[in-house]
Amino acid sequence: MDRLTSLIVFGRVVECGGFSAAARRLNMSTTMVSNHVQALEDRLDVRLLNRTTRKVSLTEIGQAYYQRSSQILADLDEADRIARALQATPQGKLRLHSSMSVVRFLAPIISEFVDLYPTVSVDLTVGERMVDMVEEGFDLAMRSLPLPDSSLIVRRLTSWRNIVCGSPAYFERHGTPLHPGDLVRYNCMRHASYPFGDEWRFEGPDGEPAFVRISGNLITNSQETLRRLAIDGRGLFIPPPFIVADDLSSGRLIRVLENYSGVEFAINAIYPHRHHVSAKVRSFIDLLAERFADHRRWMEMTY
Repeated sequence: MDRLTSLIVFGRVVECGGFSAAARRLNMSTTMVSNHVQALEDRLDVRLLNRTTRKVSLTEIGQAYYQRSSQILADLDEADRIARALQATPQGKLRLHSSMSVVRFLAPIISEFVDLYPTVSVDLTVGERMVDMVEEGFDLAMRSLPLPDSSLIVRRLTSWRNIVCGSPAYFERHGTPLHPGDLVRYNCMRHASYPFGDEWRFEGPDGEPAFVRISGNLITNSQETLRRLAIDGRGLFIPPPFIVADDLSSGRLIRVLENYSGVEFAINAIYPHRHHVSAKVRSFIDLLAERFADHRRWMEMTY
């Protein structure tokens, strides 16, 4: 028989003063109650209860066993209560991993989240690699790259299409490309995590795909380095629009190939489990979805 159930039944027999009363309290048959107590005694090879036709009473061993088992059951009840409370209200440590490009959106959301839920602390790690979330103990990851592990749960927050841009001085020296195929004559600086390598991909005005194999003198995993060198007139790059929104508005950078949009990417919230998601993770994902809806206009900016 299940040992925990037998402990519960034994406790009820003691508290109710008999098998029949315990059976009524537990909605069991008297025989089943007796069988559970007998199973405990057989397992321990001791007598826990003295039985008479009129009542039951604890033996000396039974008294010691009842006191200890009652504490164990109370501790289990408290553990259940704590687990339910943690599931109902966000609290504890939320471990996040984010790519660098997403941090500008994530930081104000984290600030708002800890204001809303002061019993939550946030542990944020920033990097470009895709972490093993289960092995490394992360609750949530924010990524824009395709996932290698299809068992992870993905919630899309927003999407964007990359744009090609460079400095006014660079275009004065080298001219302006009018078609993706023209990019073969330009110094095209590439982000190391661009999923198609040195093949930049576009959709034309009619929706037809256009591919071009580019070359350049820089490959890096830093969008900020690409941005800085592009502003300095060193070449072209193909960033998400939110990386260069201020530069495009100020004229430090100019968008070209306006009629050709990059392939669609998305910022995703990624977590390991679909069922029994903790309150802290569920609440943070819901807040992310609300705030990224506010950011969508910026994600989709055209200039």
